[in-house]
Amino acid sequence: MTTPSALLNVMIDAARKAAKGLVRDFGELSELQVSRKGSASDFVTAADLKAEQTLFELLNKARPGYSFLAEERGLIEGTDKTHRWIVDPLDGTTNFIHAIPHFAINIALEREGTVVAAVTFNPVANELFWAEKGKGAFLNNEKRLRVAARTRLDDAVLATGIPFLGKPGHAPFLKELHQISQRVAGVRRFGAAALDMAWVAAGRFDGFWERGLNPWDLAAGMLLVTEAGGKVTNLEGEDDVLGTGTVLAANLEMHPLVLEKLKAAG
Repeated sequence: MTTPSALLNVMIDAARKAAKGLVRDFGELSELQVSRKGSASDFVTAADLKAEQTLFELLNKARPGYSFLAEERGLIEGTDKTHRWIVDPLDGTTNFIHAIPHFAINIALEREGTVVAAVTFNPVANELFWAEKGKGAFLNNEKRLRVAARTRLDDAVLATGIPFLGKPGHAPFLKELHQISQRVAGVRRFGAAALDMAWVAAGRFDGFWERGLNPWDLAAGMLLVTEAGGKVTNLEGEDDVLGTGTVLAANLEMHPLVLEKLKAAG
């Protein structure tokens, strides 16, 4: 059995406590207070806001002075300029509202610009994915994660995200989907980028690509995949993922094959 460090235990404890409210509200969807932010498909729920507040309070108490970047409250500068929490209290909000049990809490810690610790937790499935830089990636406390070993596109199942109502990029996405879908065993769209990346780390998906994402969607998953032996770049094949909001995650053999087809779509 693998034991998380003290830092990871802080993150895991925060995720589990924030998840309690999400699970309660998930079971009482008729009672949810739902408002709309931006486009009609970009929902903010009372559960989302409560979870973020819980995470902010617990992480700030455990590590005072760290900066905090989160979906709802944006960036809060701390006195410690070398550390930053990157948090999504509810990735997969639309799934959550529609009673689809595929959503996650995402917590990453960045040290001097590098993600060094990550937690992605789906409380309904009780699957907690976690990683520390240089120490591997794990599912709960039992299983070390490894990316899939498949090396042929025609054996691969890839995940992606489709631009939803109000977001740009439908035309480029359809070109990419055309390039990929006719060459692989399947393409899936599950609606939670954090879990897509965790599932790449777990070997369930052979790869994942998407555009238009935010740092809180990506930071934890980047570390999970790399610590599971995979490769993560932006869609130009470069390292700057958080800055561009585009991502391709796959194993070392599959990554260049998928990248070539995505570039051909341009």
